[in-house]
Amino acid sequence: MKLIVGIGNPEEQYKDTRHNIGFMFLDYVAKKVESNSFELDKNSNALVSKSKIDKTPVVFAKPLSYVNKSGDVVGKLAKMYKVKPQDVIIVQDDLDIEFGSFKNSFNKNSGGHKGIESIIKALKTKEFYRLRIGIAVKALHKARQQSENQRDEFVQDFVLSKFSKNDQDTVDQMFKEIYERLLMLLKQ
Repeated sequence: MKLIVGIGNPEEQYKDTRHNIGFMFLDYVAKKVESNSFELDKNSNALVSKSKIDKTPVVFAKPLSYVNKSGDVVGKLAKMYKVKPQDVIIVQDDLDIEFGSFKNSFNKNSGGHKGIESIIKALKTKEFYRLRIGIAVKALHKARQQSENQRDEFVQDFVLSKFSKNDQDTVDQMFKEIYERLLMLLKQ
C-alpha cells in the first residue's frame, strides 16, 4: 500500500492557492482513477480516499492541519495504515522550482519547507518520496533580494494567492506529467 499525501491548508479561503497545489493534484488523481470521494477521518484529522492505481492499493490524504503541521497527520496515517516511510509520497509546492516544472526526490532535506520539516520529524526519517511542484516566478527572485521582512511578506502573500486562468492551464498540463511520474514511483 502507498500513502499519497497532498499538502495544503484546509480552509475554503485557501482553496486553489499555490500553497494548496498538493490538494489540487490529489483531486486530479482521485478523479482520474475514479477513487471514492474524500471523507473525514477524525482519528488522523484528514480527508481520506482509498483506491487502486495499476493494482497498487493507495490511500489519498489531505491533512486538515495547516501546512506547517502536516507531520502530525502523516505520522498518524502511516501508523494507521501500517505504511513504511518508503511507501509515503508527499505532494507539495516548491518555491525553489520554476512554475511549470516539477521534481521528485527521495531522502532529501526539507529545503526550508516547514510542512516537510514536520513530516521528517514525525516519520523520524527523510526516506520518503516527494513530488515537488514548482510555483516560483520571476517576481519571487526579485523579492529574495529585498529585506527579510519584505521578502517574507511577499512570499506569504504569493503562496496564498490563487492561480490565474493562464496559470491554471499550465497547472493542468503539469498534472498530466506529474501523474505519469507518480505511476513510476508506485512501481518502486
